[in-house]
Order: sequence, then structure tokens, then C-alpha cells
Amino acid sequence: MTGEPDDPHLCACRHETRISGAPAVLWVGFPRESLRWAGPGGEPTWYASWPTLHRGFCPRCGSQLVSVADDSAMVMVTAFSLDDPTGTAPVGFSFRDEAVPWMTVHLASETAEATP
Repeated sequence: MTGEPDDPHLCACRHETRISGAPAVLWVGFPRESLRWAGPGGEPTWYASWPTLHRGFCPRCGSQLVSVADDSAMVMVTAFSLDDPTGTAPVGFSFRDEAVPWMTVHLASETAEATP
């Protein structure tokens, strides 16, 4: 990925938690044209996980890497799959009210407000 990360956010919707097996997924957006596949795995294996949403998985290990909506100019990348996750502290939390009750999250915006 090249360019500045956009809209890093957590999502705890039932769809995300079931696909990832995690209590939430940290997504970060990049312009679709900045996506280049490199390395031994090459192009991901694509699956339609929703009528207008496709997800890319590593063809070697099966890790979820990206999510692309058909009508979007952005590609959402799982932040922890990036070599350098700088700039990916979450600023939003989708479906926060559906998150498991034991998970505590401090968004980047909340942390910045609390810092004197």
C-alpha cells in the first residue's frame, strides 16, 4: 500500500467477528489504485462475503487481508497485516454496542483528548 492511511476503525459487527474469529477487526483505508501485490503469495484468493463486498485472503496461509466494496474507490486493509501499521490507531468503532462486554477500547481521538 502506498499513501496515507484513511479512516482506521474497528468493527465488531457479527459479520466481521465471525469471519475473523476475533472480537473486532481493525481496518484502514487506502486508495484502490495504491494496492499492489508483492511477495511469494501474489494475488489473494477472493471471496464474495456480501452481495457487493469482496474479501482477499492470502493464498498461502488463508489470512484475511483486504475488503473491497464494488462501488468504493477505497480498499480496506486489515491493519495488522501491514508491515508498518503507523497511522492506524483507530479513530472510530463500528458496532461498538455489539462488542463483547470484556473488551475495552480507547480510540485515538479519545486518547488525544485525554492527553494534557
